[in-house]
Amino acid sequence: MAPTAPTMTSTTVSTGIRPRPPVPPRVARRPGPGPGRAVTAAVPAGLVLVLGLWGITRQDSMWRDEAATWQVAHRSLPEIWRMLGTVDVVHGLYYAVMHLLFEVFGDSLLTLRAPSVVAMAAAAALTADLGARLAGRWSGLGAGLAVALLPLCQVFAQEGRPYAMVTATVAYATWLLVAAMRRPRARTWSGYAVAVLLGALLNWFSLLALAAHAVTVAVARPHRAVRAGWLLAAGAAVLGALPLILASRGQSRQVSWIPPVSPGTLAVVVAGVLAAGGCALLRGAREPARAHLVPAGRLSPAAVAVPLCVLPQVTLLVVSLTVQPLYVGRYVLFSHLGLALLLGVASATLAGRVSVRLRLRPAVALTLVTALAFLALLPVELDVRAADSRVDDVLTAADVVAAVRGQGGAVVFIPSARRDTATVTPGAFHGLRDIALVHSPAAAGTLHGVEADPAAIARALLREKRVIVVGDAVRRPARNARDRAKQRVLREHFTERSTTVRRGRSVTVYERVR
Repeated sequence: MAPTAPTMTSTTVSTGIRPRPPVPPRVARRPGPGPGRAVTAAVPAGLVLVLGLWGITRQDSMWRDEAATWQVAHRSLPEIWRMLGTVDVVHGLYYAVMHLLFEVFGDSLLTLRAPSVVAMAAAAALTADLGARLAGRWSGLGAGLAVALLPLCQVFAQEGRPYAMVTATVAYATWLLVAAMRRPRARTWSGYAVAVLLGALLNWFSLLALAAHAVTVAVARPHRAVRAGWLLAAGAAVLGALPLILASRGQSRQVSWIPPVSPGTLAVVVAGVLAAGGCALLRGAREPARAHLVPAGRLSPAAVAVPLCVLPQVTLLVVSLTVQPLYVGRYVLFSHLGLALLLGVASATLAGRVSVRLRLRPAVALTLVTALAFLALLPVELDVRAADSRVDDVLTAADVVAAVRGQGGAVVFIPSARRDTATVTPGAFHGLRDIALVHSPAAAGTLHGVEADPAAIARALLREKRVIVVGDAVRRPARNARDRAKQRVLREHFTERSTTVRRGRSVTVYERVR
């Protein structure tokens, strides 16, 4: 029998110090599923409303495009219909909507711009919900907040023009597209067709979003029924918008003012495309949302966002470079929805890292990221709410006219499009005779009225002793015979007594040389 090994007995020596409990390893806080669906949509919409109402009157200013909305909205529906036969048929639905809103709420700068604020808030809410479907609720919330903060979205959320409404319809159409690809239903495709058609009736350049949707459908590789449903819905929308497209072709002279694409514009578009590509390379943008499968594949945030951000802009840019200059940023404002979706993924990723490093709640981290973005953009946000941020100011020019009109006399407009100053604020021109005008804008079914022939305008000017001229801040050579006749008579037979240039327009007082 082997000897038993001696047993060691340990003795604890008391030192009077109690040992500390072991420290558990630091575990990173994992973000939860995110806020509820209602909160995800409501927070961005609320931020849009707050930012949209902030400085909405822009120091009581109104630029020339908004002046067109103002004067047309004051006409009757039959007068609007008559005008569409000669000009601005692409905005007919928007003018009718604004006419009804003026009838109900009265005419004011708030009524003029509030519909755009509400439309952009709806776009932000829909984008947030769409982002939540594709990449989770934190990404969705970030996408909606991006819509609220993007500078160009803030600009057109405060303008009395249809582009915010167009953006809202494209957001809804994109939301319905994703819903239909997840669960195809006839009523969803019908809603999609109506949303696309409504956007086209507000501005048919919104149909460029269909190119982006086509790529999304192709990338997802759904089964044949989904592809057929999309083709039928998109085709029905295009067919419904075709009469408007054909009618607007007869008014193509309205876009003759658009300049060729400048290097600066090209650089901005290229930078946007590169930014979209960079955001799409994030891990969150590459991974498809597990819960949103389509029969033959998965639909990722990038599959929806990148085409929507890139294709409308690039398509319009290519047309402008090869066929006719048409590229204007507001015509493809809705493409910013794709950028917002990508920024939502990026902001959620960044907020997640901040949450881990600083041991913050995900909501606090995302709030911090949003606040920093707001502060970084604050100079831009202040600038877009200033009266000088637009091309010119109709209301300020009217105030100057009221101050110099004296006991009355004549007034002429060079070019005639500056007559919108008198159309919007007729009270400022009380006692002044528009000696070149033959038919008022409403009576003529135009935006600026019908003027007499050059010889008649020259004779009318020669009968005057004092003339007030409303024009652009920078005097340019006249583009037509009527304006050349005005400038010639004023140069040869009148002397300039005073000129006031404010906010992009000039008001000059001339007196007859004896």
